[in-house]
Amino acid sequence: MSDISFADDHVAARAPSEAAPVPVLFTGDNGAFRRMVTRGALLELVTAGFYRFWLATNMRRYLWSSTIIGGDALEYVGTARELLFGFFFALAILAPVYIAYIVVGFEAERQKAFASLPLGLFFVAFGQFAIYRARRYRLNRSGWRGLRFGMGGSGLAYMFRGIGWGLLIALTLGLALPWAEAALERYKMRHTYYGALEGDFVGRGGDFFKRGWWIWTVSLAYPILLYLLARASQHAGVSAGDGSGRTMVNNSNATGLLVTLGVIVAFLLYPSLYAAFKGAQWRWWLGGLRLGGIRLESKLETTKLLTNYYALFAIVVGVTLVAIVLAIVAARITGFQGAVAPGAAPHIPIGTMTAWIGVYVATFLAIGVASRIFLTQRVWKIVASSVRVHGLEAAEDVATRASVAPSAIGEGFADSLDIVGF
Repeated sequence: MSDISFADDHVAARAPSEAAPVPVLFTGDNGAFRRMVTRGALLELVTAGFYRFWLATNMRRYLWSSTIIGGDALEYVGTARELLFGFFFALAILAPVYIAYIVVGFEAERQKAFASLPLGLFFVAFGQFAIYRARRYRLNRSGWRGLRFGMGGSGLAYMFRGIGWGLLIALTLGLALPWAEAALERYKMRHTYYGALEGDFVGRGGDFFKRGWWIWTVSLAYPILLYLLARASQHAGVSAGDGSGRTMVNNSNATGLLVTLGVIVAFLLYPSLYAAFKGAQWRWWLGGLRLGGIRLESKLETTKLLTNYYALFAIVVGVTLVAIVLAIVAARITGFQGAVAPGAAPHIPIGTMTAWIGVYVATFLAIGVASRIFLTQRVWKIVASSVRVHGLEAAEDVATRASVAPSAIGEGFADSLDIVGF
């Protein structure tokens, strides 16, 4: 296989014998997904959150079955019961750690802060292990044309790699992220297979860095620049022009105005930077995946991701404003009058408290539903629709040998350690 550079969106010219690339199609209905997650959010509420395992399973089945490759849809055969057992399995590991932390806190109150450090390190390590096992579980429960994908490797080996790269990312203020992602993805893909087709990842960290270095620079430079301008404004004012040395604008007011404008600009800037980062990351990651002779090419448009993120942002702001208005109206209707005397604690009537709790829960559910729609279904749809598959004919012979190819059947509940993420 030739060494293809991913420094830009250039795609090597196809050889005359290579078949035309096959576009990936997404056929899912937006309304069906919206109804599913809305119903799921309500059921999560009445089941104290336990329905999330069934909702996650239904969401995956919807996304997988709506993704068509070469005329055939992906399949997801995982069950909510497996996710539930995975949750209890993880809980059995985490509960003793929590208990030990509480005991240390009671026995040595002064050393409680130091106890937080090993607890945090444990969660970082466990998180890396869970990320690997979650992906292994999802791959082993995913299929195409009747044949399951598979993934081997060691979650512990990945955990140590993830911890090492995480420390390097922290020491370099995120600069090592491209190389970390390339190394960790290479480990995962080299333990991935589809029948006799072995996985690999050929994307390079340097290529990812070339695509996103400016995002890293702007993300760090903007708060520093805002801080320097705020400091400078504390020592500068507009002269009154009468020789008295007075200023027409109070410095503290100017600083406050500058910080306010800076925060408003940040609310517009960082979603744009995030969309640019995710667009570059998706194109780089998809372009580096290999499964035997099969490779992917993505023409993902950053503007589509940006529009999607801003739509979610607008919905969250709108829902929050509506919730504030409803809370104020509810307080007036139920007779809430605030503190009866200066310094006294306000008396909140039961009716007001009940109304506020209802507004809070409704707001929480609405934002949760919107997040699942725009951060899961819409992103999946945008990314999947941008992909073209090269060399798909390599999977033809593999699919006909489904009866002898390895599958995920019999993996057991230990492989269902899943963080219910996508």
